[in-house]
Amino acid sequence: MSSDDAWSTPSNDALFLSLVSPTATGVKTVGHSFNPKFTYPIFGDSEEIFGYQNLEINIRYNASDMRPNLSVSHTKKFAAVGETEATDITGILHEFLPDVAFQKKSEFETAIKSLRADWTPPGELDTTFQAAGGTFEIWKGTLADPAVKQLIMRMQILVPLFIEGGTAIDADEVDAERWTVFFLYQKRTGTAADASTNPYVFAGYCTVYRFFHFRLPTPPQSPPSETDLENATLAQDFDLAQLPCRTRISQFLVLPLFQGRGLGPRLYNHIFAAYIAHPQTVEITVEDPNEAFDDLRDIADLQYLRGLPEFLALRIDTTLALPRTGPAPAGIVDQAACDAVRARAKMAPRQFARVLEMQLMSRLPKAVRPGFAPPEEEGAGKGKGKGKVAKPTAEETHEYRLWRLLLKKRIYKHNRDALGELEIPERIAKLDETVSSVEFDYARLLIRGEEQRKNAAADAEANRKVVAAAAVAAGENGTSTSANGKRKAEEDGEPSVSKKARVEDE
Repeated sequence: MSSDDAWSTPSNDALFLSLVSPTATGVKTVGHSFNPKFTYPIFGDSEEIFGYQNLEINIRYNASDMRPNLSVSHTKKFAAVGETEATDITGILHEFLPDVAFQKKSEFETAIKSLRADWTPPGELDTTFQAAGGTFEIWKGTLADPAVKQLIMRMQILVPLFIEGGTAIDADEVDAERWTVFFLYQKRTGTAADASTNPYVFAGYCTVYRFFHFRLPTPPQSPPSETDLENATLAQDFDLAQLPCRTRISQFLVLPLFQGRGLGPRLYNHIFAAYIAHPQTVEITVEDPNEAFDDLRDIADLQYLRGLPEFLALRIDTTLALPRTGPAPAGIVDQAACDAVRARAKMAPRQFARVLEMQLMSRLPKAVRPGFAPPEEEGAGKGKGKGKVAKPTAEETHEYRLWRLLLKKRIYKHNRDALGELEIPERIAKLDETVSSVEFDYARLLIRGEEQRKNAAADAEANRKVVAAAAVAAGENGTSTSANGKRKAEEDGEPSVSKKARVEDE
């Protein structure tokens, strides 16, 4: 081991994060501490911290209001030699943590113990649901609310630590009213709750930004006169919030403690439903999603669209003839019908096309459907299973070729510039390779989506039993569960009314 190695520590291993709750004797950790996935935005591309031995950096968050506290410990520190000195850990983290994080440990513990017992997350309660791990709530607010802004500022370091390429929001410079934040909280109840601590435990959040969506008039109108512009400027009763907008999902994070419980899809579906019902939203988009979010979004969007009869009615026109040469035929799927469904679902064109391709693939005959077949299943299609595969008919092969041509046409259009630089034989080979890769990715997503559907059905049944039990208990106590209409809506999951768009887990 070189002398440099003796003083270098991987920053991903040195940094520990945890949620804590106050107790009569101090604080206790909720669950367990966890390490970040990425630290290169903070400590450099090498993700190494120089100048310490047995280094530990702990960032503890109060589980409810996410008040942070930083502590750094080590057994030895490198003595500076010329310009070579130990990494200024505290100085670096000052750029990512609020000032309150640098209080003494004793001050932090005193502060979190003094938090009101009736503290609730900022914003308004949007919905309540049951999932693995108990009761969860989604709260909604805007950055114009000081409490929402404070919570976001406290946890912005989580973005670069868990969302690759993610960047924090500069809450002091943004148009606060156009930023909506959805907070996901676990609410401990019964034996899981401690009377001495607040019942709320932060589980994740999502930020959403609204871009004004201006449409060109049809037919084009003449340019406005100076008088028209002056009158428009002087108008004081125009509400910008009523303008059509594109709603863009930005940061999306579920903490490691709560991953693997299906909470990511539940949060996404709630947000998607909220903006489907939002009359000003023309399109729901995502900014620069990573692969994890792409999977979550594809599956959730497919499940939503399958609830629309007009989407299920979309079919491949098998009467079309395949050309031997020349461009692909138009109308493999009715474009006007596709546009109508897409507008209703408020999806971006490329996202809708992907989900439609998955749906159409799932409807292909088994003999030609790309997928992964278990060895014992016969006639399972084009999958990698070792069982016997039924020989497709000419009609089935024709339908598959039309579907593949639909997919190939979209992929070529999306990658026209890059493919155009290749020679024709290489271009054809590359396009075929990409199409085959997408085929099996769709098969993977369809299998995963079916698993999620079954899990969601089980969760819904568990939730139904909890509600039924609560109704029985309320009846025995002489109270009514339907008197509070707002509470009922929250239990049913109904909404009460440039920054990297990344996601972490489900």
